[in-house]
Amino acid sequence: MGAASANVSERAQQPPELAISTVIFALRPDSGHGGPRLWLPLVRRTRQPFRDLWALPGGPLSATESLQDAAARNLQETTGLQPSYLEQLYAFGGLDRSPAQRVVSIVYWALVRPDEAALARETENVRWFRADGLEQLAFDHNLIVDYALWRLRNKVEYGSIAYDFLGPKFTLAQVREVYEAVLGRKLDPANFRRQLRATPDIEETDEYVQGGRHRPPRLYRYTGAAAQRNNGPLSQVAG
Repeated sequence: MGAASANVSERAQQPPELAISTVIFALRPDSGHGGPRLWLPLVRRTRQPFRDLWALPGGPLSATESLQDAAARNLQETTGLQPSYLEQLYAFGGLDRSPAQRVVSIVYWALVRPDEAALARETENVRWFRADGLEQLAFDHNLIVDYALWRLRNKVEYGSIAYDFLGPKFTLAQVREVYEAVLGRKLDPANFRRQLRATPDIEETDEYVQGGRHRPPRLYRYTGAAAQRNNGPLSQVAG
C-alpha cells in the first residue's frame, strides 16, 4: 500500500472534525432593482481545499468555547460584526462535504440591521454578495445558503423575524421592503399596509420621518413577544 493510499485510509478512520459556519443576512441597497435586497458576506479561502473559492464565515470549533461563542467569535474575526440575532440553524454532516477529513458543521444564522451591516469589515478576502444567484462556493455552502433562505422565507410569513432587519422604529414601507426582499416578489402596498396596521403587535408612535418633499411617513414600533429574537436559549439545532 502506497503512502497516499495509507493517508486516505487513515483519514477515513479519524473521527469527524467539528466546525462552525454562519450565514449572515442583511438588507442592503441594490441600485439596479429599485429597493433593498438580501446580501450576505463571504470569505475567500486562502488555502486548500477549495482555495480561492468563496465560503461562509467559520472555522474549527475550539475545545474551550460553546457553539454560540464560537459562532460569535468567527463573525467578529472575519467581518467585525456582532449581530443581535444569532440562532442555531442546522447541522450539516454529509460524508463528502470535504475532500480530506470528514467535517460536521454546526451552522448558525444571523440577521443584521442596516446600521449593523454598515459596520461590516470588507477586505480583499471578505466581501458582500447578493444572496440569490451565488456562484459556486466552497464545500456545500451553496446548499447551506439555499436552506437558510428557505427557512427565512418560511419564518417571515408567520413570525416576527422581519423586525430583526429593522431598527426599533420604522415605517410601514420599510417593513414591506423587508418582506419583498426576503420573499423575492413585489407586494401590493395598499393591501400590505392595511394588513400590517391590523396586526396587534404594531404600534404607532408620535414621530415621523423628516426631510422628505411629501407628507412625512409615521414611525411605528414592534411590541410583540421577542421569541427567539435577541435573547433566550439558542441551544437546540433547528430542524
